[in-house]
Amino acid sequence: MAYDAVNMADWQISEAAEENMPTPEQWQEKLGLDKAEMLPMGRLAKIDFLKVIDRLKDKPDGKYIEVTAITPTPLGEGKSTTSVGLMEGLGMRGKNVGGALRQPSGGPTMNVKGTAAGGGNSLLIPMTEFSLGLTGDINDIMNAHNLGMVAMTARMQHERNYNDEQLARLTGMRRLDIDPTRVEMGWIIDFCAQALRNIVIGMGGRFDGYTMQSKFGIAVGSELMAILAVATDLADLKDRINKITVAFDKSGKPVTCGDLEVGNAMAAFMRNTINPTLMCTAEYQPCFVHAGPFANIAVGQSSIIADRVGLKLFDYHVTESGFAADIGFEKFWNVKCRFSGLKPHVSVLTSTIRALKMHGGGPKVVAGKALDDAYTKENLGLVEKGVENMVHMIGVIRKAGINPVVCINRFYTDTDAECAIVRKAAEAAGARCAESKHWEKGGEGALEFADAVIDACEEGNDFDFLYPLEMKLRDRVNKIATEVYGADGVDWAPEANAKAEMLENDPKYADFATMMVKTHLSLSHDPVVKGVPKGWRLPIRDVLIYSGAKFLCPCAGTISLMPGTGSNPAFRRIDVDPATGKVSGLF
Repeated sequence: MAYDAVNMADWQISEAAEENMPTPEQWQEKLGLDKAEMLPMGRLAKIDFLKVIDRLKDKPDGKYIEVTAITPTPLGEGKSTTSVGLMEGLGMRGKNVGGALRQPSGGPTMNVKGTAAGGGNSLLIPMTEFSLGLTGDINDIMNAHNLGMVAMTARMQHERNYNDEQLARLTGMRRLDIDPTRVEMGWIIDFCAQALRNIVIGMGGRFDGYTMQSKFGIAVGSELMAILAVATDLADLKDRINKITVAFDKSGKPVTCGDLEVGNAMAAFMRNTINPTLMCTAEYQPCFVHAGPFANIAVGQSSIIADRVGLKLFDYHVTESGFAADIGFEKFWNVKCRFSGLKPHVSVLTSTIRALKMHGGGPKVVAGKALDDAYTKENLGLVEKGVENMVHMIGVIRKAGINPVVCINRFYTDTDAECAIVRKAAEAAGARCAESKHWEKGGEGALEFADAVIDACEEGNDFDFLYPLEMKLRDRVNKIATEVYGADGVDWAPEANAKAEMLENDPKYADFATMMVKTHLSLSHDPVVKGVPKGWRLPIRDVLIYSGAKFLCPCAGTISLMPGTGSNPAFRRIDVDPATGKVSGLF
């Protein structure tokens, strides 16, 4: 049943849909799960993925469908809505379908953008739980990560206060001799807290810590979140946590969570995060929520674990990559699929008339401010100029050997003539194209879209990676910059170049994934530049080392690992009714 999305708020649609939301016990029956494979948590449940995978290990995988997008406006172009709409459309066609989406961060939820659970008739339910911590994975990650920082700072204090003999006698620990100017980790919090980007800690006396500069990042950018996205099981998670590089000692050797003897305790905090949480669409297709890393500063994917379970349980499994194809799809293609060994059947490129108009030279789009009339009234000229960005992204996906399906995520203000321009350009670039009104009409509005995806899944592809693992880090970055972003080349800051050279010469890092850190608002490193920029070079200022996740993260431009809260944040609208406990204003 589709609700009146034009006149009903998302929370009203969610509330209505939740009245008939299946219980954990009903999901157990619907999905054919054993009782021991369901881990109820209130009106939601986690799935014991190892039990499911083991029982279904000989069952063939379903069709693997990835959803990405063109370069978005700051408002986002509806990848989650499109992913949910596709599940609903495939469900309307009678297919056994499910998916996997990322858990939203409290940062954007309480900031200008708000929560990210889809919208209209294509949203995940229950929305309040989804938006406010769900089953606690991000909270567990924060506790585990910050425990690592507590271990490091306490160790630095004690090593300063005790000589080697006292240290050995009192604690049995060896001196790690951490260099306070070469600390890789910072603290994390799941809010956009610009005041914590650069801090000084340990003020006071000799028993009040170690005085030094430190920092906070947003929780979903933590290496622990990246590890959760790529881990295969709890043993793998524990091993990776112990290998995290927290800092370097004064001789330049890495100091890990294992060296600090804190990694096992961190894994204990994260023991429950390893199992995906089961939610559903407003039309009751199952959808796992697991991991929630940003794509501009992290891997930007829901977990390999959730995809592996979904491919066993569903004939069609939909997974989403963060932000645009230059970022999210590139990491899905060259990192996630390489780590998982899974091969996608098709990728969906979400496109909106709004974003194409912006790329065609339309007025600036600012989150929290009303859209200019150019975006809500027909303007064929802006669409014509803006399709270049979409065509570029089609080319990126085709480099992976996949022929994409372009989904025109149609808003009710878009016109037939505007959509016709997009369809013509997409098909001329060799892609399938379908309009979809899933936001307005749910699965019924996504039938053309679902049919295009079904057809594409039956068509073979020549999926392959952009570069071999043997390629050196700086060569990989150059290939990504030139062939994915469209840059003329790469300019390395002296410190970043020296770090890259050191990493290239150490065989320990030879098989680490290359995880670019770049703005999502432009193909370039500059968020102001729209369309398909020409005649530019990508500046790399640093390379972060995620030795547990096995990522090397070249940082382009001035992107921050801690976003800032805007002047008109969403938390101003959020309230709770003390009589009923009902939350309002979230979406």
